[in-house]
Amino acid sequence: MRLAAEHVEWRVHGHRLLDDVSLTVASGETFGLVGPNGSGKTTLLRVLAGLRRPKVGRVLAAGRPMRAMKPHEIARAIAFVEQQADTLDRLEVRQAVALGRTPFLSPLRPWSARDDAIVTQALTDVDMLPLADRLWHTLSGGERQRVHIARALAQQPSALLLDEPTNHLDIRHQLSILRLVRQLPVTVVIALHDLDQAMDCDRIGIMDGGRLVAIGPPREVLTLDRLRRTFGVHADFLDDAVEGRQVLRFRHAL
Repeated sequence: MRLAAEHVEWRVHGHRLLDDVSLTVASGETFGLVGPNGSGKTTLLRVLAGLRRPKVGRVLAAGRPMRAMKPHEIARAIAFVEQQADTLDRLEVRQAVALGRTPFLSPLRPWSARDDAIVTQALTDVDMLPLADRLWHTLSGGERQRVHIARALAQQPSALLLDEPTNHLDIRHQLSILRLVRQLPVTVVIALHDLDQAMDCDRIGIMDGGRLVAIGPPREVLTLDRLRRTFGVHADFLDDAVEGRQVLRFRHAL
């Protein structure tokens, strides 16, 4: 599904968090959002997910203005994994993931064996099936994050939006989650802190002060000058013979 933002602005108490942001993410593309803390990445993701409706500009999903879509229509098409989310309910892991099927249920379309199978597959994909009967409050931070991703997968969305999904994950699960995301036949917009991880995206957008200051293939926009000006670091590109790609090495810009 093609996602687009056109001249989007978002303000809170007069403070502009997004400033005339326009971008188009092609169907099936993996698009990375990078930038310093407070640059607007999370706000932009929430706007693209339909959780915030900008007063200036608009968002389109598959060419359709999101303002014209009902909440359940958006939920069927777009899944959003927040950086942190919690609940006080005594939910089991399988119940939490099953919430991803809610947009598809109705009195005329009750829970079915197919929904069970979708939830089981989502738990398997994030390596949480062995913990399916555990209570939410007994999970570690990394385990909870994997449950959030499984819930999003259970929605079977056309577009998957993730806000720093590797936070709290150990390195093994970081790699497995990112590999899974890259393999999904959906449009992906993913906010990342790790610029090496961003190098694997089809394209990236660099946010700075609420503006989208650069957009394009990672190697073209993550220039040494851009890294210094936006992130305040010096960097070198090194060839990784094992991975067969370039990686970044950083040092402080004095």
